[in-house]
Amino acid sequence: MKTLLAGTLLLPFLPVDVYGEPTAADSKPQAVKQKPADIFASRRHLYESIGQMTQIPWYRLAAIDQYERTISRAHPKDRKHPERLTGIFMTSPAWRGWLNPDETDQQPGSIVFFNGYGRDGSGDGVADANNDLDVLYSIASIIQNYGTKSEDFNIALWEYYHNSRAVQRIQQFAKLYEHFDNLDLFGHAFPVPLGTNYSYRSTWGTKRSWGGYRIHEGTDIFAPHGLPVRSTCYGVVEIKGWNPFGGWRIGIRDLNNHYHYYAHLSGFDKNAHIGEVVTPGQILGWVGSSGYGKPGTQGKFPPHLHYGIYRDSGLHEWSFDPYPHLRHWEQEERKQKKAKSK
Repeated sequence: MKTLLAGTLLLPFLPVDVYGEPTAADSKPQAVKQKPADIFASRRHLYESIGQMTQIPWYRLAAIDQYERTISRAHPKDRKHPERLTGIFMTSPAWRGWLNPDETDQQPGSIVFFNGYGRDGSGDGVADANNDLDVLYSIASIIQNYGTKSEDFNIALWEYYHNSRAVQRIQQFAKLYEHFDNLDLFGHAFPVPLGTNYSYRSTWGTKRSWGGYRIHEGTDIFAPHGLPVRSTCYGVVEIKGWNPFGGWRIGIRDLNNHYHYYAHLSGFDKNAHIGEVVTPGQILGWVGSSGYGKPGTQGKFPPHLHYGIYRDSGLHEWSFDPYPHLRHWEQEERKQKKAKSK
């Protein structure tokens, strides 16, 4: 079975940018130019092939791989490895076994003896930590040991990562992949409809004093009360409700492990429930002036959308300036509209 798999997977698995999806504005240049569609097709083929061997659904393997990719982007110095199709990273001791005296061991038998994670997925008799087939088969084998049901998958993730955030993120990613049956879920939309009356500028990092000294962790888009607020991405609704600072707010988690924060809303769309999948341009709620007080507080400032993005590093999150992304998405959406009108 492994030998056959190795033969069927002799695809052009050329080096790709392991730190991000190939269509994002902030992704690094690829070492070898490949079309995004080809990269996604190669990954999908890999997930499905290993999935057939281990009975782990492709979308769960894809979710683990994408989560690992986002953590490598957050910690590039600590998770260095040659560019390859998959983003999964294991330290050398974890791969070969912590008590294994051979630091370069690639023999499956001795790795198993020393309780290492490394396995031979390509059928060449070697467990290579830089081989896509071997790496993905190794992580799939770990998951397989706990069973193939959804609850087994969650237990396996906890036992491997010992991090509830990692478990939640991978569950969210798997939900997106399963729902859309697609890996290319990195499209974006501007958070309010183009052609409407709005204005914004870079306000990230400016001083704020309500509730104590802090910096402004987002961009304010000033717009009329009641203007639709749209999802900027494919994602899962992670948080919804009242926040003393942000008022009525909603948070979306995307496949880049970014948390998109929409605050000061006047209300939510009836379909925007926690755990629901959303698409770029889908209405989440409406511009308002809620916040800076108890639930229901309104009107302490002009109506606007506060939009922020936070990156998850695995243990905590930090905000970064969303303004460049907003400008890029606005321009891209304008180009798409012009192209459709021709």
